[in-house]
Amino acid sequence: MTMNFKNSKNEALKQLDFFLSDKIKEYSQKRNFDYGPNKRENVSCLSPYFTHRLINEYDTIKKVLDKYSYIEVEKFIQEIFWRIYWKGWLEQRPKVWSDFLSDLKEINQDSNYLRAINGETNINCFNDWVRELKENNYLHNHSMMWFASIWIFTLRLPWQKGAEFFMKYLLDGDAASNTLSWRWVAGLQTKGKNYLAKSFNISKFTNNRYNNTKLIEDAIPLKDQRDYKPKKIELSDKIDNYGNLIVFENDLDIEKIKFSKYNQIHFVLLKNDERYLKLDDKVIKFKRKLLESKFSLVENKNGVLSGNQLRSFLENQKFLHVVYPSVGENLTFLKKLTKEKNLEVSYIIKPEDQYCWQFSDKGYFNFKSNIPKILSHLKLN
Repeated sequence: MTMNFKNSKNEALKQLDFFLSDKIKEYSQKRNFDYGPNKRENVSCLSPYFTHRLINEYDTIKKVLDKYSYIEVEKFIQEIFWRIYWKGWLEQRPKVWSDFLSDLKEINQDSNYLRAINGETNINCFNDWVRELKENNYLHNHSMMWFASIWIFTLRLPWQKGAEFFMKYLLDGDAASNTLSWRWVAGLQTKGKNYLAKSFNISKFTNNRYNNTKLIEDAIPLKDQRDYKPKKIELSDKIDNYGNLIVFENDLDIEKIKFSKYNQIHFVLLKNDERYLKLDDKVIKFKRKLLESKFSLVENKNGVLSGNQLRSFLENQKFLHVVYPSVGENLTFLKKLTKEKNLEVSYIIKPEDQYCWQFSDKGYFNFKSNIPKILSHLKLN
């Protein structure tokens, strides 16, 4: 069955309301079960919307806690904060992202890799997840963990190529969540602690759809001598000029921006030949539709521009104002462009992000211990 993710904020909010009506009550007990693509009511299916901030995490948390007590929905709230935590962690260690891109250039594609990405291994569940990913551009979170573990420890393929494969096909592909989750499974994120998929666990949480899967279940964590220390996040949000505003597709929570102050608004979607990580056509189409859904907010716009079209528009410009896209593909492109054009850049950054990211310098459990403080400070509960 093909899953159908809509491309408007209203539809995303309908999905949220459906989940909050009563499905969320069973989330903590049922969230780890993957019943198959035709039965996803045990999870929210909101991740493609969070990834592009068609709906933002903080508004969602507020809406949830307006209806339920924190104790009732603690696990769901924590899962949303995982996304915020990953972003903050990568913001303080952007070299993890640049090293990931550099590593990919050095890795060759062999026959084992080709069999894996075509779903032609001897592992039935893995092959089915490959087909499901390509058809639906979505996988259940638990299946993504099993998939990554099998890729790294049973098929013995480079984690970087697996992360690239996910980013190509996932509608909710996010530079921070995806890259760091693959590192976590590999045993690099929490050094010396890897995640191993086990046959009994797959059988239990797929409702016995896959039994007796032969896996390597005692593999040791990967090692990497590179050490990434957190660095202070330094981003300019000073506005001296309201000439051009740039909006990328991965932060579309823009309703509060005073667009009338700007001469021109540029909605930007990089083409595949402008990307380090190529995307499936359906993912590109989804992103374009999301950008187009915001056109009604703006009068002085230029449609959806490619990176090269943006480059042409910025001839003789000296200053750019940008909705901050976070560490990832868009920011990599932007930094290259601003250096090339000698542009001064200022960012629109969510104060909620800035507040939360300060707690992302260590592990998630440290961040988690600060969730009550975050909820109180941001007045979300």
